[in-house]
Amino acid sequence: MSDFDPRRIARAIREAQITRMEQSTKLVAMAPDGLGEAVLASASDAVVATDREGIITFWNPGAERIFGFATSEAVGRSLDLIVPDNLRPRHWAGYRHVMATGESRYGHGDLLSVPALTKNGSRVSVEFTIVMLRDDRGRPAGTAAILRDVTKRFEETRQLKRELAQSLQSKGGLSR
Repeated sequence: MSDFDPRRIARAIREAQITRMEQSTKLVAMAPDGLGEAVLASASDAVVATDREGIITFWNPGAERIFGFATSEAVGRSLDLIVPDNLRPRHWAGYRHVMATGESRYGHGDLLSVPALTKNGSRVSVEFTIVMLRDDRGRPAGTAAILRDVTKRFEETRQLKRELAQSLQSKGGLSR
């Protein structure tokens, strides 16, 4: 048998998946009672879950605060509710890829920073990470995203960049 035996590789992948599932089960069992509910009910960060088609299935108080939509207005609707028109083609291409492959580069501690829409039509800047939701056979069933409003920080950074550019421009003009 060579090092690249497909059966051996498939067996190793299955064993790794089983190990990850066992570790996840142990972590859940170790969590204090009520931890999940307390985290989901958190009013600071938004937690938004979707099904395979991108229909919102969960919307916590943090999502209500950041985006302005009540849970009853968001659940059952498409993510288009908060995705700006100009970003929808790219968003849906990425979403379909994640549902097809079960992999997202934003689920391993990497944050994605994007603009999002609020109920009143204004834009906010959000950073988020994605957790894959899987069915009982391990296939992608949807996503859960944890989003944070970083609009204030984004605006402050943009203002500092403008001021730096102006300062560099004026210094360049003085040295001539």
